Amino acid sequence: MDNRGRTTETRFTAMGSAVHLIVVGGGPDLVDGACDRIARLEARWSRFLPDSEISRLNHAAGSPVAVSADTRLLLVRAADAWRSTGGGFDPTLLDALRHAGYDRSYDELDDTAAAAGGGSTDALWRLPALRPDCTDIQVDGDAVTFPAGMGFDPGGLGKGLAADLVATELVAAGADGACVNMGGDIRVVGTSPSGSGWTLSIDIPGVDAPLAMVGLHDGAVATSTVLRRVWTRQGERRHHLIDPATGVPSDSDLVAVSVIAAEAWAAEVLAKAILLRGSQRAFDLLDGSTQALTVDRAGTVTTSDGFSAFTGGIDVTTTDVFGAQP
Repeated sequence: MDNRGRTTETRFTAMGSAVHLIVVGGGPDLVDGACDRIARLEARWSRFLPDSEISRLNHAAGSPVAVSADTRLLLVRAADAWRSTGGGFDPTLLDALRHAGYDRSYDELDDTAAAAGGGSTDALWRLPALRPDCTDIQVDGDAVTFPAGMGFDPGGLGKGLAADLVATELVAAGADGACVNMGGDIRVVGTSPSGSGWTLSIDIPGVDAPLAMVGLHDGAVATSTVLRRVWTRQGERRHHLIDPATGVPSDSDLVAVSVIAAEAWAAEVLAKAILLRGSQRAFDLLDGSTQALTVDRAGTVTTSDGFSAFTGGIDVTTTDVFGAQP
């Protein structure tokens, strides 16, 4: 059977997020294989599954644990991310996330559950001044050892890396093109259903129209925001973006950041690090291969100098994107 031009897509939930797969060309079994691959990655990486490799590493911190090549790659990327952002992206903040109330899958959080998730909110809780980081993780063959006291949360890094792995593996398996959207961490490779490049929308909660439409042939877009995954704990609003400098949810003046990069894991890392840095230093981490869009609390949309190359030259900046809603 000639599968050229055939487009198959599916939607489901994994890694706590809505997943959308689009596969162009290739055999009819490719989508099912991609779904199975994502399920296997979630089974290895989820901190909410007690038998996952990440959960076993966290539980056995200080002792070696045999893990898969996928998990070793995840930890290599985590160390790369920590170094490239000067510690601005830090996936070892699990204790801080739990203290903020994010101690279970997000769809299970409510005021009661979050209030039971940690200590008192009467005093500011801070991370220890000296604590292990990603570069202290030891890898010896198949065995990985987390330093004592480390708590690792794959979070968005895991979703971005999953998108990269699945998209590139689909093309390697015979697809003409693939788009893997892991809850807003999007990786595209090869030909789109139109027979050319891919057009991706950048969206944020509370704004009906896309902030931008960007064109990519082989690359990624990731968005980090404090406008979703929000809960209250003892009457106080909390979100999942922890500032490594304080150990509490960020008070940055930015509420959303989208990054264009070659790979989704790198776009995710930069989006989170930029949001935490705030508007005054928003684009300091970018190089010639990456671009970003930011939204601040007032609704001002700002882009890096080269962003318009991906929008067909259209200027998408505005001063009040929230007020522009009908």
